[in-house]
Amino acid sequence: MRIAVYLPLLLSVIAPLGARPLSERCEPRLATWLLTASALILGVATTISLGLLAITGLIGVPFLAGLGHWSARTAQINDPAEPPVALLAGLLLGGALLTAARMLWRRARSIASAIWDAACMPTPDGLVIVEDEAPDAYALPGLPGRVVVSTGMLRTLDKAEHDILLAHERAHLAAHHYLFVALAGLGAAANPLLRPFATAVTYTVERWADEQAARATGDRRRVARAVGKAALAAHGAPAPRLSTLGFRGVLGRRGPLAGAGPVPRRVAALLAPPLTRRPGLTLVTTACLALTMVSTVAATHDLHDLLEVVGIADHHGPHHLDPDRSNHTASPFG
Repeated sequence: MRIAVYLPLLLSVIAPLGARPLSERCEPRLATWLLTASALILGVATTISLGLLAITGLIGVPFLAGLGHWSARTAQINDPAEPPVALLAGLLLGGALLTAARMLWRRARSIASAIWDAACMPTPDGLVIVEDEAPDAYALPGLPGRVVVSTGMLRTLDKAEHDILLAHERAHLAAHHYLFVALAGLGAAANPLLRPFATAVTYTVERWADEQAARATGDRRRVARAVGKAALAAHGAPAPRLSTLGFRGVLGRRGPLAGAGPVPRRVAALLAPPLTRRPGLTLVTTACLALTMVSTVAATHDLHDLLEVVGIADHHGPHHLDPDRSNHTASPFG
């Protein structure tokens, strides 16, 4: 079953096509978990697959095989990857590891800096108001975190909308949304094909916080209004009437919001009935992730069998292999 080593690579091409439908049709909290798991598992699995293909190419090189006391001839016979494929896999693996390491370092520094900034902002209720005319609001992770709001943003919103804004930002802190964004970004850094998952997670964590604010205040329409006003004020644009935003694009149907940005889609979602968990989408996503993990484990096990075969061949020669064992391992990665 030589397809095992290639299956995660194939799924990383197909699976991202479902990232946006999942983010728009499934309840935001569940969607965030599924999208983050998809990005991380597929990112790790494709990296392992590239590593396995690169290793099988290396042990087919006589000099390198000699260093490991393997039979290069046997490795070439049983190798599931042609030399050009193994070389390409090695180059892609190097790029994936370098990109992921850089992203992980930058993200770790960013989170550490945010935590330090939060610790330097003493406040009894976790709210920090800064004197700034530019409308802005954000959450700083920490122990505990801080909600930072500019005076410009406070002037943009009315009193009831201040409560909505605080509920939204505190939802980010309570659910540790920055970790979901970081993990999805790490998977996308390892495999750029997975970027739709990372993009979708940045949207679903906002939707998750929107829904938390709606539950806290009990008024979805007012939350939608606050989200639209805050976003449009930050961009210096006049606020449109809610009736012009449309309601159906967020449900995945072709409509006015099919190509819209995240803020109009968030507003439309708040003006529509709350989304459900969609067990069908959950089952399909879980099945794809399970298939990815099973194929990765199978391919890794087959590499172990291949190394045993080429090691035996090196010590005893190919004519002294156990016929039964040879039959079971003649097709590595499957």
